[in-house]
Formats: sequence, C-alpha cells, structure tokens
Amino acid sequence: MAFSIFGGVHPKDNKWYTENCPVVEFPEPDIVVIPMSQHIGAPCNPLVKKGERVLVGQKIGDNTGLCVPVHASVSGVVKAVEMRPHSSGTTALCVVIENDHLQELSPEVRPRTPQQVEALTSQELIGIIREAGIVGMGGAAFPTHVKLSSGLGKVDTIIVNLAECEPFITADDRLCKEKPWDILEGIRILKKILGLEVAYIGIENNKPEAIKTLKRAISSKKDIRLEILRTKYPQGAEKQLIQAITGRQVPSGGLPAAVGCAVFNGATCKAIYDAVYKGLPLIRRIVTVSGDIVMEPRNLLVPIGTSFNELLEAVGHSENPYKVLSGGPMMGASQYDLSVPTIKGTNAVTILGHANRYVVEQAKCIRCGKCIDACPMHLMPVLMYKALYTGSVEEMNAVHLMDCIECGCCAYTCPAGLPLVLSFRSGKHQIRETAPAAKTKG
Repeated sequence: MAFSIFGGVHPKDNKWYTENCPVVEFPEPDIVVIPMSQHIGAPCNPLVKKGERVLVGQKIGDNTGLCVPVHASVSGVVKAVEMRPHSSGTTALCVVIENDHLQELSPEVRPRTPQQVEALTSQELIGIIREAGIVGMGGAAFPTHVKLSSGLGKVDTIIVNLAECEPFITADDRLCKEKPWDILEGIRILKKILGLEVAYIGIENNKPEAIKTLKRAISSKKDIRLEILRTKYPQGAEKQLIQAITGRQVPSGGLPAAVGCAVFNGATCKAIYDAVYKGLPLIRRIVTVSGDIVMEPRNLLVPIGTSFNELLEAVGHSENPYKVLSGGPMMGASQYDLSVPTIKGTNAVTILGHANRYVVEQAKCIRCGKCIDACPMHLMPVLMYKALYTGSVEEMNAVHLMDCIECGCCAYTCPAGLPLVLSFRSGKHQIRETAPAAKTKG
C-alpha cells in the first residue's frame, strides 16, 4: 500500500461466519416487491399496471434525469402498484409481482458476441449500462452511467473497490473467488469507455484466497493492477480508497472526478459484464445474510424484490433478533419492518442478538476527543453533535456536517454510546430540507 488513510478503527471483522460459504442461488419467492426507488436520484415511474404479465428482465419502471430503470426479477402477473415499506426507513411506490415460476425471459434480453462488444462506442456502452439499471452496488447506489458520462475526459485513474471493510459482509469476497473473470471483463469495459490503459483493484489483506484467485486471473497482463491494502475500516469508503491507492485527497464537498479518479464496486463490474455480454439487466445480487445469532449464515444470490423475512427464514436464528440491519453493523440501517424488499444496494442483511445491546443511561458527551481521532474525514464529531442541538443550519455547515460519510467510526469509539451517526443523518436531512428555501431567499 502506498498510503495510509487518516483515522479509522479496527472492529472485529466477523467474516469467518460466511467467508467459506459459496454463493447459493436463493429460490425464487412467490411474491416479489420491486421498489421504483433503488438509487440516488429521481424514482422511476411504473411502466406496468395491475393485471399485466411481465417477463424476467422486462423494464417495469423508468424516468428522466438522474434515474435508472428497474426490471422484473421474475415472470408473472402484476398484483399491485402501491406504496410499500422500504429499507431506507420510508415508504416507496412498488410493483408487486406474483411469480408464475416459469422464468420466461424477456425478448429485451439479448446477448452479444465479443466482436459485437468490441465494435461498441463509449456512448453506446454507457447507454447499455443505463438501460440495464446498473448502480453502485457497494451500498451508495449512484447511477453508474452518470458517473461514467461525467468522467469522460476528466478521469485518469479507475479504482475497483473490493476492500469490503464492513464487518460480517463477504459478498464481494465470494464474488472474487467464484467469478473473477467476470469482474475483470467488466473492468476492461470501464477502461474502454474512459479510454484508459490501466485500472487498479483495491483489496484488503484479510482476504488471502480472493487475492490469490485475482492474481491468477490477472496473470501476466499489466492492464489491471492489484493493490493489497492493510486492513482498516473504513478503507472501502470511496474517498478513503482513493487516498490509500493514489495519495490524492478529494476536497471538501468534491467528487472523485475532481482528483481524476472514478471508483466502482466489484459487484458493479460484474453487473456491467452481465449487461454488455449477456444482455441481462440488474435483477439479482449476492447478499450476505449473517450475524451472531444466525444459525446458518450464507451468501445468497437473491432476486431483487425478495423480502428480508424470507432471507431470515432461510438462515434461521437462535433468539429473537435485537436488531436487523440492511448492510453491516457500522453503516447499516436498522429495519422496523422485515417485509422490506432486497434492492440493488443491499449487499447484506445483518442479524444481531441482544448481546449487542449497548445502552448508557443519561448518555452525555465527555469531550474525550476519541471521535476526532477516529474520523477518517478530518471532521470534529464532538462539535457536529453540539451543532445539531442548537438547531442552527449555519452552525452545522460551519462544522462541515455534509462531509460526514456516516461510517460509524465516531459512534464505535464513543464511551458514552451517543447515537452520533443517527444524529448526523438527521442533521443532513435538515440541511437538505432548508437548502431550497435558502436559495429562494437569495
């Protein structure tokens, strides 16, 4: 590793639960619930109505602007188009499909030969990626075609994120071990689009088997370089990974393209390969279902729209969960309703028992400064927390609250057990809500 990231922590990674569990195809559920909002940006408008029959891979929602389409993950009949609970903690408009278990493929799904792929231009490839509904699959869910379009002529470095630093999650680890060629071909498509000769893969050294597999797959070719990073959380965060591999630091409020970088998750690269060569849209993804009370932790290839309830039933648990998270224990969102569906950004469902319950009565900040040392963004969480309780948007902006990546390092180190990340999310929402009003006044 050329550089070390600032701050960070070393939580117990707990990857042993599933790192040796091969990916198993999850049986198609009888009902799938496909949210029209699975990405950063504008939600889709439904393209189907109740009573219509849909096919696997058929586009069922789309919109203009910052948006990507969504597709049916099963064939069957649309039973409803209605508001349903969403893993973000809100509700979203969803297309509910009753599976007929025929797995009939849409005629929209058309494979391409290597010769056909070679003849495609950058803009044609970006169009294919957009129509396949591909987003960042590490959790951010930013539309990939937008990242590529905005990076044309600006990006000189492609970084593929296989760090997977969040505890419990091994979805990308298993993908590396089982489908390395698909990842590498996806990377080569990205290189072609952006006109670059070399791409870098960042992976932490706690994944030795995945590293060996990737080294064998890359072999003597020099167009993809493997950067093995010392394990540290949250090294897999976009800005931290850029710093770890290139030494460049994305400025406050800036995007990776500002320092000539574009970062793509390994599963996103696999989805790009599937879209370009196989013609498949993003309708399934690997989900790690794990936790300290899980009886049979597993890595599952899950149709988009499968409920968390069904995933919990598939693995079992030894006691009633204290908490179920969409994602891992550091950045995951607690779920209040387990009927929520798996979406494109769901890389894990983490199920925790009551041994993880940590409550401090009348918790107060003791100004110890541990959160400042741990913050990888050079922020001061102690002042951010104080600003939140003043209710002043000006003070929140003064302490750069919007630069928080919600990694959870501050909360992990806080001896008072303060709900720092939850508070910062609330503050960021308040800033966003007041921004339009502020512009109108100006």
